[in-house]
Amino acid sequence: MPVSRAIDGTPVWRRTTRRRVLVGWFAWLLLVALVVAAWEEMTRDTIWAFVWDAPRQGADIGARMVPPRWSYLGELLRPLWDTLAIATLGTLLALPIAVPVAVLAARNTTPSVALVRPVALLIIVASRSINSLIWALLLVTILGPGVLAGIVAIALRSVGFMGKLIYEAIEEIDPAPVEAMQATGASALQVMDYGIVPQVMPAFAGITVFRWDINIRESAVVGLVGAGGIGLSLEASLNTLAWSQVSLILLVVLATVMVSEWVSAKVRHAII
Repeated sequence: MPVSRAIDGTPVWRRTTRRRVLVGWFAWLLLVALVVAAWEEMTRDTIWAFVWDAPRQGADIGARMVPPRWSYLGELLRPLWDTLAIATLGTLLALPIAVPVAVLAARNTTPSVALVRPVALLIIVASRSINSLIWALLLVTILGPGVLAGIVAIALRSVGFMGKLIYEAIEEIDPAPVEAMQATGASALQVMDYGIVPQVMPAFAGITVFRWDINIRESAVVGLVGAGGIGLSLEASLNTLAWSQVSLILLVVLATVMVSEWVSAKVRHAII
Protein backbone atom coordinates (compact mmCIF):
# COMPACT_ATOMS: atom_id res chain seq x y z
CA MET A 1 0.00 0.00 0.00
CA PRO A 2 1.57 3.37 -0.98
CA VAL A 3 2.66 5.76 1.75
CA SER A 4 3.12 9.54 1.63
CA ARG A 5 4.32 12.03 4.25
CA ALA A 6 2.35 14.88 5.79
CA ILE A 7 3.91 18.30 6.55
CA ASP A 8 4.88 17.20 10.04
CA GLY A 9 6.48 14.04 8.69
CA THR A 10 3.82 11.57 9.84
CA PRO A 11 3.02 8.81 7.32
CA VAL A 12 -0.25 9.02 5.44
CA TRP A 13 -1.58 5.75 4.06
CA ARG A 14 -3.38 5.79 0.76
CA ARG A 15 -5.38 3.01 -0.89
CA THR A 16 -3.61 3.56 -4.19
CA THR A 17 -1.22 5.91 -5.91
CA ARG A 18 -2.27 9.11 -7.63
CA ARG A 19 -1.13 7.66 -10.93
CA ARG A 20 -3.42 4.66 -10.56
CA VAL A 21 -6.34 6.94 -9.72
CA LEU A 22 -5.72 8.97 -12.88
CA VAL A 23 -5.39 5.80 -14.95
CA GLY A 24 -8.69 4.53 -13.52
CA TRP A 25 -10.50 7.76 -14.34
CA PHE A 26 -9.03 7.75 -17.83
CA ALA A 27 -10.23 4.17 -18.38
CA TRP A 28 -13.77 5.12 -17.28
CA LEU A 29 -13.78 8.17 -19.58
CA LEU A 30 -12.56 6.00 -22.45
CA LEU A 31 -15.33 3.47 -21.76
CA VAL A 32 -17.99 6.22 -21.72
CA ALA A 33 -16.64 7.64 -24.98
CA LEU A 34 -16.72 4.18 -26.54
CA VAL A 35 -20.34 3.62 -25.44
CA VAL A 36 -21.39 7.02 -26.81
CA ALA A 37 -19.64 6.36 -30.12
CA ALA A 38 -21.24 2.91 -30.39
CA TRP A 39 -24.67 4.36 -29.64
CA GLU A 40 -24.22 7.06 -32.29
CA GLU A 41 -23.17 4.47 -34.86
CA MET A 42 -26.02 2.12 -33.92
CA THR A 43 -28.73 4.76 -34.13
CA ARG A 44 -27.41 6.65 -37.13
CA ASP A 45 -29.86 5.02 -39.56
CA THR A 46 -32.63 4.32 -37.05
CA ILE A 47 -36.12 5.45 -38.03
CA TRP A 48 -37.45 6.49 -34.65
CA ALA A 49 -41.06 6.56 -35.86
CA PHE A 50 -40.88 2.77 -36.17
CA VAL A 51 -39.29 2.50 -32.72
CA TRP A 52 -42.05 4.51 -31.03
CA ASP A 53 -44.67 2.49 -32.91
CA ALA A 54 -43.05 -0.85 -31.97
CA PRO A 55 -45.11 -1.44 -28.78
CA ARG A 56 -48.38 -1.06 -30.68
CA GLN A 57 -47.18 -3.35 -33.48
CA GLY A 58 -45.95 -5.92 -30.95
CA ALA A 59 -49.26 -5.88 -29.11
CA ASP A 60 -51.12 -6.31 -32.41
CA ILE A 61 -49.02 -9.33 -33.43
CA GLY A 62 -49.33 -10.78 -29.93
CA ALA A 63 -53.11 -10.53 -30.14
CA ARG A 64 -53.06 -12.33 -33.50
CA MET A 65 -51.00 -15.17 -31.99
CA VAL A 66 -53.68 -15.96 -29.39
CA PRO A 67 -55.08 -18.55 -29.30
CA PRO A 68 -52.62 -20.96 -30.97
CA ARG A 69 -53.97 -23.06 -33.79
CA TRP A 70 -54.00 -26.43 -32.02
CA SER A 71 -55.31 -28.22 -35.11
CA TYR A 72 -51.94 -27.53 -36.75
CA LEU A 73 -50.13 -29.67 -34.17
CA GLY A 74 -50.41 -32.86 -36.23
CA GLU A 75 -48.50 -31.26 -39.09
CA LEU A 76 -45.60 -30.44 -36.77
CA LEU A 77 -44.84 -34.01 -35.69
CA ARG A 78 -42.69 -34.84 -38.73
CA PRO A 79 -40.75 -31.53 -38.68
CA LEU A 80 -40.21 -31.99 -34.94
CA TRP A 81 -38.86 -35.49 -35.56
CA ASP A 82 -36.54 -34.06 -38.24
CA THR A 83 -35.31 -31.46 -35.75
CA LEU A 84 -34.47 -34.13 -33.17
CA ALA A 85 -32.79 -36.22 -35.87
CA ILE A 86 -30.69 -33.26 -37.02
CA ALA A 87 -29.53 -32.57 -33.46
CA THR A 88 -28.77 -36.22 -32.65
CA LEU A 89 -27.10 -37.19 -35.92
CA GLY A 90 -25.18 -33.92 -36.05
CA THR A 91 -23.80 -34.58 -32.56
CA LEU A 92 -22.87 -38.17 -33.43
CA LEU A 93 -21.24 -37.08 -36.68
CA ALA A 94 -19.12 -34.51 -34.84
CA LEU A 95 -17.74 -37.01 -32.32
CA PRO A 96 -15.31 -38.93 -34.59
CA ILE A 97 -13.91 -35.59 -35.76
CA ALA A 98 -13.82 -33.72 -32.46
CA VAL A 99 -12.10 -36.47 -30.43
CA PRO A 100 -8.99 -36.87 -32.66
CA VAL A 101 -8.74 -33.10 -33.02
CA ALA A 102 -8.90 -32.74 -29.23
CA VAL A 103 -6.17 -35.36 -28.76
CA LEU A 104 -3.96 -33.51 -31.24
CA ALA A 105 -4.68 -30.16 -29.57
CA ALA A 106 -3.92 -31.20 -25.97
CA ARG A 107 -0.36 -30.46 -24.91
CA ASN A 108 0.07 -33.78 -23.12
CA THR A 109 -1.12 -35.94 -26.04
CA THR A 110 -0.19 -34.07 -29.22
CA PRO A 111 2.71 -35.53 -31.21
CA SER A 112 4.05 -32.04 -31.93
CA VAL A 113 3.41 -28.87 -29.95
CA ALA A 114 5.03 -26.73 -32.63
CA LEU A 115 3.36 -28.17 -35.74
CA VAL A 116 0.38 -30.44 -35.07
CA ARG A 117 -1.17 -28.57 -32.14
CA PRO A 118 -1.55 -25.23 -33.97
CA VAL A 119 -3.33 -26.98 -36.85
CA ALA A 120 -5.72 -28.71 -34.44
CA LEU A 121 -6.39 -25.45 -32.62
CA LEU A 122 -7.04 -23.75 -35.96
CA ILE A 123 -9.69 -26.36 -36.78
CA ILE A 124 -11.34 -25.81 -33.38
CA VAL A 125 -11.30 -22.03 -33.71
CA ALA A 126 -12.57 -22.13 -37.30
CA SER A 127 -15.49 -24.34 -36.30
CA ARG A 128 -16.41 -22.23 -33.27
CA SER A 129 -16.11 -18.91 -35.07
CA ILE A 130 -18.78 -19.73 -37.69
CA ASN A 131 -22.36 -19.91 -36.44
CA SER A 132 -24.45 -22.95 -37.31
CA LEU A 133 -26.85 -20.73 -39.26
CA ILE A 134 -24.00 -19.61 -41.52
CA TRP A 135 -22.86 -23.20 -41.93
CA ALA A 136 -26.43 -24.08 -42.90
CA LEU A 137 -26.57 -21.26 -45.48
CA LEU A 138 -23.37 -22.51 -47.10
CA LEU A 139 -24.40 -26.16 -47.03
CA VAL A 140 -27.89 -25.51 -48.40
CA THR A 141 -26.16 -23.90 -51.38
CA ILE A 142 -23.80 -26.86 -51.77
CA LEU A 143 -25.97 -29.85 -50.80
CA GLY A 144 -29.38 -28.38 -51.48
CA PRO A 145 -32.18 -27.79 -48.96
CA GLY A 146 -33.11 -30.57 -46.59
CA VAL A 147 -32.16 -32.45 -43.47
CA LEU A 148 -28.70 -33.46 -44.71
CA ALA A 149 -27.53 -29.86 -44.87
CA GLY A 150 -28.81 -29.32 -41.33
CA ILE A 151 -27.03 -32.40 -39.99
CA VAL A 152 -23.70 -31.41 -41.50
CA ALA A 153 -24.09 -27.80 -40.35
CA ILE A 154 -24.75 -28.89 -36.75
CA ALA A 155 -21.81 -31.30 -36.91
CA LEU A 156 -19.36 -28.69 -38.21
CA ARG A 157 -20.42 -26.27 -35.49
CA SER A 158 -20.18 -28.97 -32.79
CA VAL A 159 -16.62 -30.01 -33.68
CA GLY A 160 -15.11 -26.82 -32.30
CA PHE A 161 -17.24 -26.74 -29.16
CA MET A 162 -16.65 -30.37 -28.23
CA GLY A 163 -13.02 -30.38 -29.35
CA LYS A 164 -12.17 -27.41 -27.14
CA LEU A 165 -13.80 -28.82 -24.00
CA ILE A 166 -12.40 -32.30 -24.55
CA TYR A 167 -8.81 -31.15 -25.10
CA GLU A 168 -9.05 -28.99 -21.98
CA ALA A 169 -10.27 -32.04 -20.04
CA ILE A 170 -7.33 -34.06 -21.40
CA GLU A 171 -4.85 -31.40 -20.27
CA GLU A 172 -6.34 -31.40 -16.77
CA ILE A 173 -5.95 -35.14 -16.09
CA ASP A 174 -3.81 -36.45 -13.24
CA PRO A 175 -0.38 -37.14 -14.82
CA ALA A 176 0.64 -39.69 -12.16
CA PRO A 177 -1.09 -42.75 -13.72
CA VAL A 178 0.24 -41.80 -17.16
CA GLU A 179 3.81 -41.45 -15.88
CA ALA A 180 3.54 -44.75 -14.01
CA MET A 181 2.42 -46.58 -17.15
CA GLN A 182 5.16 -44.98 -19.22
CA ALA A 183 7.72 -46.04 -16.61
CA THR A 184 6.63 -49.67 -16.99
CA GLY A 185 7.20 -49.51 -20.76
CA ALA A 186 3.57 -49.26 -21.88
CA SER A 187 2.99 -48.21 -25.47
CA ALA A 188 1.38 -44.91 -26.41
CA LEU A 189 -1.85 -46.71 -27.27
CA GLN A 190 -1.91 -48.50 -23.92
CA VAL A 191 -1.26 -45.23 -22.09
CA MET A 192 -4.15 -43.67 -23.97
CA ASP A 193 -6.52 -46.59 -23.32
CA TYR A 194 -5.76 -47.16 -19.64
CA GLY A 195 -4.24 -43.92 -18.41
CA ILE A 196 -6.06 -41.09 -20.20
CA VAL A 197 -9.41 -42.36 -21.46
CA PRO A 198 -10.74 -43.50 -18.03
CA GLN A 199 -10.00 -40.05 -16.59
CA VAL A 200 -11.57 -38.18 -19.49
CA MET A 201 -14.61 -40.40 -20.04
CA PRO A 202 -16.96 -38.71 -17.49
CA ALA A 203 -16.17 -35.27 -18.93
CA PHE A 204 -16.49 -36.63 -22.47
CA ALA A 205 -19.95 -38.06 -21.80
CA GLY A 206 -21.11 -34.88 -20.10
CA ILE A 207 -19.81 -32.70 -22.94
CA THR A 208 -21.55 -34.89 -25.54
CA VAL A 209 -24.92 -34.73 -23.79
CA PHE A 210 -24.53 -30.99 -23.16
CA ARG A 211 -23.78 -30.35 -26.83
CA TRP A 212 -26.74 -32.47 -27.91
CA ASP A 213 -28.94 -30.30 -25.71
CA ILE A 214 -27.57 -27.16 -27.40
CA ASN A 215 -27.96 -28.70 -30.85
CA ILE A 216 -31.68 -29.21 -30.33
CA ARG A 217 -32.03 -25.44 -29.96
CA GLU A 218 -29.83 -24.74 -32.97
CA SER A 219 -31.49 -27.36 -35.17
CA ALA A 220 -34.79 -25.55 -34.70
CA VAL A 221 -33.19 -22.44 -36.23
CA VAL A 222 -31.29 -23.85 -39.22
CA GLY A 223 -34.60 -24.69 -40.87
CA LEU A 224 -35.16 -20.97 -41.40
CA VAL A 225 -32.59 -21.12 -44.21
CA GLY A 226 -33.88 -24.38 -45.68
CA ALA A 227 -31.86 -26.92 -43.68
CA GLY A 228 -34.87 -28.96 -42.57
CA GLY A 229 -36.66 -29.38 -39.28
CA ILE A 230 -39.34 -27.37 -37.59
CA GLY A 231 -37.66 -24.17 -38.71
CA LEU A 232 -39.10 -24.75 -42.18
CA SER A 233 -42.62 -24.74 -40.76
CA LEU A 234 -41.81 -21.60 -38.78
CA GLU A 235 -40.52 -19.83 -41.87
CA ALA A 236 -43.59 -20.82 -43.89
CA SER A 237 -45.91 -19.58 -41.15
CA LEU A 238 -44.02 -16.29 -40.86
CA ASN A 239 -44.11 -15.73 -44.61
CA THR A 240 -47.88 -16.27 -44.72
CA LEU A 241 -48.47 -14.19 -41.56
CA ALA A 242 -50.12 -17.19 -39.88
CA TRP A 243 -49.46 -15.90 -36.38
CA SER A 244 -51.60 -18.52 -34.63
CA GLN A 245 -49.39 -21.20 -36.20
CA VAL A 246 -46.27 -19.29 -35.21
CA SER A 247 -47.34 -19.24 -31.56
CA LEU A 248 -48.01 -22.99 -31.66
CA ILE A 249 -44.58 -23.67 -33.20
CA LEU A 250 -42.91 -21.55 -30.53
CA LEU A 251 -44.74 -23.47 -27.82
CA VAL A 252 -43.67 -26.79 -29.35
CA VAL A 253 -40.05 -25.62 -29.54
CA LEU A 254 -40.23 -24.42 -25.92
CA ALA A 255 -41.62 -27.74 -24.74
CA THR A 256 -38.99 -29.67 -26.71
CA VAL A 257 -36.16 -27.60 -25.26
CA MET A 258 -37.49 -28.04 -21.73
CA VAL A 259 -37.67 -31.82 -22.16
CA SER A 260 -34.17 -31.96 -23.67
CA GLU A 261 -32.86 -29.82 -20.80
CA TRP A 262 -34.41 -32.22 -18.28
CA VAL A 263 -32.99 -35.27 -20.07
CA SER A 264 -29.57 -33.66 -20.38
CA ALA A 265 -29.49 -32.77 -16.68
CA LYS A 266 -30.54 -36.27 -15.64
CA VAL A 267 -27.95 -37.94 -17.88
CA ARG A 268 -25.11 -35.63 -16.77
CA HIS A 269 -26.05 -36.19 -13.13
CA ALA A 270 -26.04 -39.96 -13.64
CA ILE A 271 -22.65 -39.84 -15.39
CA ILE A 272 -20.86 -37.37 -13.15
